[in-house]
Amino acid sequence: MPGQSLMLKDKGQLLFEDQWPHMRPIILKLLQQETVTHNEWQDLFYSMYLVCLWDEKGVYKVREALKEDIMQIIKIAQQRVLAHQEDQALLKAYIAEWRKFFTQCIYLPTPFRHFENAAQGKTTTTLGAGKQTQSDESIVRKLMLDTWNQSIFYDIKQRLQDSAMKLVHAERNGEAFDSQLVIGVRESYVNLCSNPEDKLQIYRDNFEKAYIEATEAFYKMKAPECLRLNGVQNYMKYADAKLREEELRAQKYLEPCSGSVQSLTECCVEVLVTTFKNTIIAECPEMIKNNETAKLQLMFRLLDRVPNGIEPILRNLEDHIVHAGLADMVASADIITQDSEKYVEQLLELFNQFSTLVKLAFNDDPRFLTARDKAYKQVVNDTQVFRLELPSKQNASLKSQPESKCPELLANYCDMLLRKTPLSRKLTTDEIENKLKDVLLVLKYVQNKDVFMRFHKAHLTRRLILDTSADSEKEENMVEWLREIGMPADYVNKLARMFQDIKVSEDLNLHFKETYRSCKGSIADSINIKILNAGAWARGSERVTVSLPLELEDYIPEVEDFYKKKHSGRKLQWYHHMSNGTITFSNAVGRFDVDVTTFQMAVLFAWNQRPFEKITYENLRLATELPDPELRRTLWSLVAFPKLKRQVVLYLPEVPSPKDFKENTTFWINQEFALVKNGKLQKRGKINLIGRLQLSTEKSKEEDNENIVLLRVVRVQEAIIKILKMRKKITNAQLQPELVDILKYMFLPSKKMIKEQIEWLIEHKYMRRDEEDINTFIYMA
Repeated sequence: MPGQSLMLKDKGQLLFEDQWPHMRPIILKLLQQETVTHNEWQDLFYSMYLVCLWDEKGVYKVREALKEDIMQIIKIAQQRVLAHQEDQALLKAYIAEWRKFFTQCIYLPTPFRHFENAAQGKTTTTLGAGKQTQSDESIVRKLMLDTWNQSIFYDIKQRLQDSAMKLVHAERNGEAFDSQLVIGVRESYVNLCSNPEDKLQIYRDNFEKAYIEATEAFYKMKAPECLRLNGVQNYMKYADAKLREEELRAQKYLEPCSGSVQSLTECCVEVLVTTFKNTIIAECPEMIKNNETAKLQLMFRLLDRVPNGIEPILRNLEDHIVHAGLADMVASADIITQDSEKYVEQLLELFNQFSTLVKLAFNDDPRFLTARDKAYKQVVNDTQVFRLELPSKQNASLKSQPESKCPELLANYCDMLLRKTPLSRKLTTDEIENKLKDVLLVLKYVQNKDVFMRFHKAHLTRRLILDTSADSEKEENMVEWLREIGMPADYVNKLARMFQDIKVSEDLNLHFKETYRSCKGSIADSINIKILNAGAWARGSERVTVSLPLELEDYIPEVEDFYKKKHSGRKLQWYHHMSNGTITFSNAVGRFDVDVTTFQMAVLFAWNQRPFEKITYENLRLATELPDPELRRTLWSLVAFPKLKRQVVLYLPEVPSPKDFKENTTFWINQEFALVKNGKLQKRGKINLIGRLQLSTEKSKEEDNENIVLLRVVRVQEAIIKILKMRKKITNAQLQPELVDILKYMFLPSKKMIKEQIEWLIEHKYMRRDEEDINTFIYMA
């Protein structure tokens, strides 16, 4: 047995030398892409197995012999390539040789699997020529690629690179050539690298770098000349076309998954756009002003590629919307400040105009929509237009900043659409709905929505009390739409409760009429009672004293008794300034039905028993018991009603306004009162003197204004406490935006108001400042 072991060992020392002469012809065939038979393929596997198994130095010997043969094959290929002097011929020859060689880089390592394992210290017992998945870490493949790289590629890579860049340059100048030449060169750069950690190193350090540098040099020469000769607007077309062209070219010639296309695009943007950014942007304001949407879209497309490139366009758009919007509003101030319909239509027209600009020029990009919203909000909430309307009403005692009249006019416009008016009568249901939704669109931009709420509720109250709603379904829909756009729930719920009260009152009236209809002298059939919940309807704390006509005075106890029988423990309060009725006026001319407020009725009934007497202002005050401001306002509505050519009441001496009435000013019924239609006196007819039903007295109007301010104070305090309860500790910088976000559906709190309420809450121990940082607040339970 010892002798046999020695014999095998001696045989092993000669095994490589014995096997290589049989292996080498097959390997050369593979390198030269000649046909190899199945038996030759199997023999190569078996011989390699024996060498690796028995020859201790076999692995090293195989490597050196293989390297020598690979080098020889490459040198022959190099001679064939260098035989061509012309650039394109050289490229064609190189690509042909490379592709043939690279194909063998895939097949040749397969029989050397045992060699690979032995070189890496692995063992295997498998024989045969089964399929093997070739990895990039293959020693044979690396040997082949490194040898090619160190010989033929190293010697001619600069020529290859330069030739490829010349072809790309020629293509940029419109010349035709075979693009596969450049692609082939790129492929060799990509596949040559055998570094497992960075397989694209050779490609990136050479081909990609050269391609980007050549592109940059080309456009650095072309771009300034194009701009100088053609002007900015034509240059933008050129730059846009070239960017798209270079992106497509890069996708063809650069490695797709390497990030090269992105790097090339960034280079082109830098050379074609960023370099001339200021020159391009200088054209922007004029383009926006002239509504040149196609050119703006081109500018947007270009500058959006530049970091922070569109910020100047956003600023220009905001400036344009603010200036153009306010200029339009000021230009038509005389009309829009007097007509809420014209005002809302003007605002909507501006909004649509700016929205169309953003859509066509900037593809409704969210950044531009935000800029539009920010600027349009300034237009909606600007106060200068309305200062033109109300210069005499500025109250010097008010410390708050003047506010836009927009929310009030929006509420007025809603009222015109929801009330029985000429406007609502000429519109279809769908048209009214669309216009109401337009109002809600504008309302979203109103900062002080609480003012809109106040006026909308006042108008709704009038419509419900006077039964002048054009469509009750639309009324209730409007409340739900207000809920959907984020109006505070407590406000919307109060509006919904108002509808409920009206429905309950209808049932109550029915029962009341049935109960008292048979009673002698009862006027139940001519009375309409509305029992309203004070929490939902009340405006101001003042209840006006007035001496009612006896018929009404006697009727009040009947209503109260009836209601108390149905609902015990509830207290009724009469709001006469929210009531109205119809009286019949008879004179020598004819008979007329006149709709009046309760205050107007009280004044007119002063003449009921003495129709021809003249009564002084002082005596009317004593007879009606109305407060002075209310009496003046009521008398003025009877002596100077704008729609009447013949007034119900006459007076002397004439005065320019109700505040000029004196105690001895004399009033009397106009016995020649009549309705005049088309210049002819009418003997019968109906006239409404209620106008805009006064839901509040002069005093309670001031209360309303004060209440808005007080409510804002409370809302700010509530919101601060809510945030602090949740956060426990918060900085001033964090508190302010959160506070605005909570209150944005009601009003925009001023920094002064926020500061004052923070101090108040600290003083009253709801919160405190952090001892280490005075700008940090801590909640105190």
